[in-house]
Amino acid sequence: MIWWVIAIAAAAILWKYRREGPNAVWGTATLGLLVGLTVASYQPGFDWRTIGKAVAIGAIIGLVLELLPRLTRLWSK
Repeated sequence: MIWWVIAIAAAAILWKYRREGPNAVWGTATLGLLVGLTVASYQPGFDWRTIGKAVAIGAIIGLVLELLPRLTRLWSK
């Protein structure tokens, strides 16, 4: 159940950042895709959910990396 919530949140994040050019959200989601493919292919029994979880985690990490400069500007004032 929790992975559905995380997946929906990640899809919303990816949708929001779809047209902003190169950014950390899509970069880390792509990295998550590559890591997920690697892990899914090496574990016994290929599982697509592993790839989806890795992409979702990557998108959320990318959002944090995108928002981090904004937070530091708020704290420095």
